[in-house]
Amino acid sequence: MNGLPEITQRDLRTRSREIMDAVQGGQIFIVTRDGHRIGELVPLRRRRRFVPRDEFAAMSRTAPAVSVDSFRADQDALTEQEPDDPYAR
Repeated sequence: MNGLPEITQRDLRTRSREIMDAVQGGQIFIVTRDGHRIGELVPLRRRRRFVPRDEFAAMSRTAPAVSVDSFRADQDALTEQEPDDPYAR
């Protein structure tokens, strides 16, 4: 036994709202059918949208240096330098 709560297939069907609310709150369940473990019900990992300033600064300190001249040269190589004339088509 791994300490996770077990729920039967029937429990999942009859108490789905309660169970799904618990999963949304971070709870993991082992699902059983006929006394046999058949799967786990786990919450999805949510991606953070906001990174605190201190954390961003710490990550930036270990990032490789960027050469502005090389960056501009790469951009120039990938883009057309002449303005597009819509009447030339």
